[in-house]
Amino acid sequence: MTSAPGVRRVVVGVGVVLALALVAAVVVFALLRFSPLWGAIGMFEDGRRAETFRTMDTIFPAQRIAPGDDPWLFTVDLRQLPAAYTFAGEERSIAAFLEATETTGLLVARDGVIVHESYHRGYDARARIASFSVAKSFVTALVGIAIERGHIASIDDALELYVPELADGGYAGVTVRHALTMTSGIAFDEAYDDASSDVMGLPIQVYGLRRSVPVILSRLARARPPGLERDYVSSDALVLGVVVSRAVGMPLAAFLEQAIWVPAGMESDAAWNTDLHDHALAHGFLNATLRDFARFGRLVLHGGARDGRQIVPAAWIDDALRARDTPRTVTGAQPFGADFGLGYHWWLPRPRDGDAVAIGIYGQYLYVHPGLGVVIVKTSTDAGFTGREAETVEALRAIARSLAAD
Repeated sequence: MTSAPGVRRVVVGVGVVLALALVAAVVVFALLRFSPLWGAIGMFEDGRRAETFRTMDTIFPAQRIAPGDDPWLFTVDLRQLPAAYTFAGEERSIAAFLEATETTGLLVARDGVIVHESYHRGYDARARIASFSVAKSFVTALVGIAIERGHIASIDDALELYVPELADGGYAGVTVRHALTMTSGIAFDEAYDDASSDVMGLPIQVYGLRRSVPVILSRLARARPPGLERDYVSSDALVLGVVVSRAVGMPLAAFLEQAIWVPAGMESDAAWNTDLHDHALAHGFLNATLRDFARFGRLVLHGGARDGRQIVPAAWIDDALRARDTPRTVTGAQPFGADFGLGYHWWLPRPRDGDAVAIGIYGQYLYVHPGLGVVIVKTSTDAGFTGREAETVEALRAIARSLAAD
């Protein structure tokens, strides 16, 4: 039989264990609650996306990108959007489509003239909006500038020349060209409907485990030899961001400010979210206003030049918007490009009409049609974004063609 003092000791011991467990739980909750990882929990849930997507620069660590004092101005001549577009053999309402896709902002410009600009779900012209994978097209422009300036010697340089941490992992021997064309062969699960996929697990690695982007990249394995097949993997944009930053000797956000944001006449502050070690999350997480996204599109329309001043090399823009015939591999439930070609992280819709589009999850679009001189920016919180890119392009094409008809 257990004595009364023995019972008391057991009770006290249990109480101490419970108290310690409670203290530990409180500490863990406090650490989580005041860490960037807290912002990632539930950020894609209905009812939260609209606010989250316009406040990413305050939820997660971010580096500021400042404009210059010589903005590339637009004039405004507002017109009605066309009423309909054709998709899958039927005529559909553009207004209904914009509502169904939870549009938060829409800007349409014919070169330097804004013909439509509207905001919804609490957004306005000052909102810095999350770009998600639209940012990838900015990264590849920075690669072209870094090559032109001699910071990167060749498009066929191995990535580990600039990021030595990659020499012993799956990225060993992968070149800048491979990453630009997403033919790296890296095993990276891009499934956005799977919380355990590589892309969805990045916030846990970055903010929970406090790993740096180069460390995460160095631990990725190889699925196939580089150069053989195209597979959409966000790690290829992440790695290019680190390569550019190391090559130019400054944070990616600072190089974007110096090389594009100021000379291209962006009008507002932007921000690029980072890990906890000041590496840009280059695969997405560039936050800017609709008008500044449109200015980047306008730069592409002009072959990388603003008012005759070359900012991104013209030959680089041509290469970036040229599809490669590399066979395509599909890993997981990928969100984009089922029937599209791919340039340097620009999607090239089929049938070809000379247009190109940068696409981010939940319905972020930067559409450029150099032949028609049209730029369209569409931001959204669309939960049904997967597989909707072909229809969205047809809606945007209808808008662009209506301007050409005018």
